[in-house]
Amino acid sequence: MEKKADNPLNPLDRQKVNIPLLVVSVLLIAVLVTGFVVSVPSENALVPVLFVVAIGVFVIVILLDLAKTRRLAAIDDRKFIRWDAAMPEIQRQNVNVEVRELAKLLGVGGDQLGDLLSAYIVAEDLALRQIQQEENLPLMRHVSIGKTPFDGILVEHDLITCIEVSFLVTPDVRQEKIESMLRKITQAKKNLADMKSRLTLRLMLVLVTQLGDKEEEQLRGMLISRRFTDTPVDIDIRLLDFEMLQKVYVSE
Repeated sequence: MEKKADNPLNPLDRQKVNIPLLVVSVLLIAVLVTGFVVSVPSENALVPVLFVVAIGVFVIVILLDLAKTRRLAAIDDRKFIRWDAAMPEIQRQNVNVEVRELAKLLGVGGDQLGDLLSAYIVAEDLALRQIQQEENLPLMRHVSIGKTPFDGILVEHDLITCIEVSFLVTPDVRQEKIESMLRKITQAKKNLADMKSRLTLRLMLVLVTQLGDKEEEQLRGMLISRRFTDTPVDIDIRLLDFEMLQKVYVSE
């Protein structure tokens, strides 16, 4: 029985150098250059210009082909990376940290912690569903890239989007949370570099809110003014309303 690949993403065959195409390209550029040199003494000044244009167009085509080849090679790197599920204890630890912080902000404790934990888990689940719906891409939950865990990842060609979900009850994102996410994406980028992967990373911060209109406006203003210093990758911030998510995915 054939063994299944460790990578759940569809593998691609490794791209090989097309030797005949390379030889033809070299010969063609040599012919064009020779034609230009020979045509320079010609009385018709248009002939050398045509050869220069032809050489320029051919060089552009070569550069575009090289860019495409590099992109395909980066996509091919996906099958050499193990997309490991984050260990249950790590997932539990991350959730408990977030819930305890929420409990502190809301001033609740005791029996209410269980309800708050359930609400957080539901919020994260619905947020990831919505992101997958919006992006229309494969989404893997609680995945580690080189032992660096994320709530989810999206895969599109050579771009890997690492998703971090946070549940907000106040119009602010803790600086510790921002710094933690930046450390994680920096480490993930380093992990890929150590694997000699050419994949590109992006960080998506998904904020599930339960705020009024004024508080949400305040949050948006804070996100605009807040400096995400020394960001190693591009950052995409999404705001999702918890009540809206429940209406879409839970309520009949």
